[in-house]
Amino acid sequence: MPEQRTQTGEATERIGVQMIAIEPGTPVTVEATLTPLGEGIMVDALIKTQLKGQCSRTLVELNPDYEISVNEVFAATDTFIQGDEADEDDEIPMVVGDNIDLTQTVIDAVGLDLPFNPTCEYFGLEAPDVDVPAPDGVSGEEDRPDPRWAGLEKFK
Repeated sequence: MPEQRTQTGEATERIGVQMIAIEPGTPVTVEATLTPLGEGIMVDALIKTQLKGQCSRTLVELNPDYEISVNEVFAATDTFIQGDEADEDDEIPMVVGDNIDLTQTVIDAVGLDLPFNPTCEYFGLEAPDVDVPAPDGVSGEEDRPDPRWAGLEKFK
């Protein structure tokens, strides 16, 4: 029979990408369904927390609520689903005592889910009115061609 577990604790390390992440000390809630698989356990979990970061466009601080689902099979014994050609890269995480450590599973899932360049709009937040400086006309920004197209100048 599947068993439901809910646990809340603090993140022990930074989990995410450079511009936005789950910071250490941030409360994290895990709502998990544990399903026995003989010599293993299937974990389906919903992770709820808050992110901290910066909009890559406006540099405004972002603190959106964040949820991500993770699924992982944990082996209770060394012989669980191991074939003759077991690859070291495909190692199944182990149940240690009565504990399951979802940290690496969450790190992998969050790293794939979060954008490298987060924006206010991506998280459903309204972008603030921020003054973006216009070209000043002194530095030649307006007159300078894009260097990727500089080779086309000879065809004018």
